[in-house]
Amino acid sequence: MAKKKNNFSIYWIYALIGVSIIAFQLYSGQTETTKVDQDQLLTIADSTYSAVDQVTIINRASPDASAEFRLTKDGVKKILDSKDEELSEIKELLKNSEEKDKTKVLFVIENLDPRILAEDLKKQGIQPKYDKRTDYFGTILGYLLPFVIIIAIWIFVMRRMSGGAGGAGGQIFNIGKSKAKVYENGKTTNVNFSDVAGLEGAKEEIVEIVEFLKNPSKYTELGAKIPKGALLVGPPGTGKTLLAKAVAGEAKVPFFSLSGSDFVEMFVGVGASRVRDLFKQAKEKSPAIIFIDEIDAIGRARGKNNGFNSNDERENTLNQLLTEMDGFGTNSGVIILAATNRADVLDGALMRAGRFDRQIYVDMPDLNERKEIFDVHLKPLKLEKDLDIDFLAKQTPGFSGADIANLCNEAALIAARNNKKKVEKQDFLDAVDRIIGGLEKKNKIITPNEKKAIAFHEAGHATISWLLEHAHPLVKVTIVPRGQSLGAAWYLPDERSITTTEQILDEMCSALGGRAAEQLIFGKISTGALSDLEKVTKQAYAMVSIYGLNEKIGNISYFDSRGQDMFNKPYSDDRARVIDEEVSKMIEEQYARALNLLKENKEKLTQLANKLLSKEVIFKEDLELIFGKRIWDEAINEDSNSKESHEEVEIYESSEADVKENQKEESGEGDLRTPPELKSKDSDNPKEPKDE
Repeated sequence: MAKKKNNFSIYWIYALIGVSIIAFQLYSGQTETTKVDQDQLLTIADSTYSAVDQVTIINRASPDASAEFRLTKDGVKKILDSKDEELSEIKELLKNSEEKDKTKVLFVIENLDPRILAEDLKKQGIQPKYDKRTDYFGTILGYLLPFVIIIAIWIFVMRRMSGGAGGAGGQIFNIGKSKAKVYENGKTTNVNFSDVAGLEGAKEEIVEIVEFLKNPSKYTELGAKIPKGALLVGPPGTGKTLLAKAVAGEAKVPFFSLSGSDFVEMFVGVGASRVRDLFKQAKEKSPAIIFIDEIDAIGRARGKNNGFNSNDERENTLNQLLTEMDGFGTNSGVIILAATNRADVLDGALMRAGRFDRQIYVDMPDLNERKEIFDVHLKPLKLEKDLDIDFLAKQTPGFSGADIANLCNEAALIAARNNKKKVEKQDFLDAVDRIIGGLEKKNKIITPNEKKAIAFHEAGHATISWLLEHAHPLVKVTIVPRGQSLGAAWYLPDERSITTTEQILDEMCSALGGRAAEQLIFGKISTGALSDLEKVTKQAYAMVSIYGLNEKIGNISYFDSRGQDMFNKPYSDDRARVIDEEVSKMIEEQYARALNLLKENKEKLTQLANKLLSKEVIFKEDLELIFGKRIWDEAINEDSNSKESHEEVEIYESSEADVKENQKEESGEGDLRTPPELKSKDSDNPKEPKDE
């Protein structure tokens, strides 16, 4: 069991001692005192009463001279029995006193003239005593208290400035110190490897590093050495940081966690200083693990676009990091973990063996891994009986772990919105639609002509995809506005490791089916096909200039995986003209192909569009009634155990929306699978349809 951290400070002991001294000085040995004036003393000192026991004049040479006296037993009795009005005040004071023995009540006279009081007392036969008293504690405290206050304020300010008090000013004297959060001595993230669903390959390599720290002899006996570093690479939301949290929870060694941006500061030399301090702390506590999240903040390749950087502070930080990881000095006992989704921009020196010995790719989860992730995120939900998790996994290809977590939460919110006691299957389907297509807008005003155009546009997509072998088969079509789209078609394509020319051409033809349907039925086209045109243009350029799928260009690829020639074309202007011509030719051929297919099936296209206008949402079964079963369905069903479903949205765009600037396509180095340019528009990021 982890020991509870002791937050007790020794300064509390000092404070308690000081308070005790002050309390002792103020309250020890004190008796009850009562203030009276000089005339009252002379009255009770008169021979009639003879009530005064002894008068002591204190500090007669001081301006603050005072006198004190007590009463005799007879005097107390006489005063209490007296009916003299002059003694009524003293009589009342004696009655209200808490002292049982009234002779112990001490009467004090302040603001007096010692000489006159002494003469008056002598006339009545009383010889006063003189006493000189000094309050040493008060005197010392009076001298020291200002200095104590000044020193206390100075310590408080300095602690705030150095970060000791956790204030915002902790940047001044502590600016060069590492900001890493340390997990040690029982402090943990409460995340273990058992909490990380999927990621079996990545988890296996990370677990091996943790096992090496726990049981090094198992590996060193064979001469093996622990990897100096491991780089987690993958798309956002795939669980890289979660995997690092599991390492912090499982490792029995100090774990330093920080972000790459923690090294960035406006002052010169701060980043390099923080790197040095981080590794110094880690070496002092070795063996230890350092985790740097989003390392691309400081690890970008040096010398790239140098003209846009006015200073090289980031490069200095990177140079120091390279030196600490594998420089002239030894760095034994410290393992570096880092995470990024931009491995293509990292510096080559940072990626080499000896610094990051392992590059662990954390990919999007496959079907089985999505099942495991659903099992984790469905535990806190109240679900209906016999909820089919396999079905949910098949409906969410391309979803990351973060997306699935969001999907489960969205389904629960939808169920609560509908006042349900449990989350049902339909709630998850609605959540998928909500995440991919956006919020449904049932009250959006659309004219009848626009609605008809949208219906034929979506019917064109559905018809072409149903008739072509390699086009993605349709699941449902809707003309209900959702997000910024006015209509959408949902597909269930197969996940492909590679893509053939025929498959790409069929996808392009299907994407152009919406515009072709508008041209065929209305004799005119609209702006609603923006996302379709964007998609097919990227696919065509990728076929011609990247993948060598064009006969005229040949087996040549102008793809730069490192992104170092983004401002320079690797081909001549003549070749650029040829590429443009081939792209235009390819797109127009597929548009004509789509137009011919729709002409041959114009009656069925019209029937499908009319049904869509009346029902607003139609499904695969409605298409089977019109077109019959697809001739390729049998082959797909036979191979269904090895393939997964995916959802893609073809969107009819609203012409009123602003046209957004196309974002630059990015791809990872060495990616030999289906590239971003050839993937369907929404399968890359199913929850962000492209809008006009």
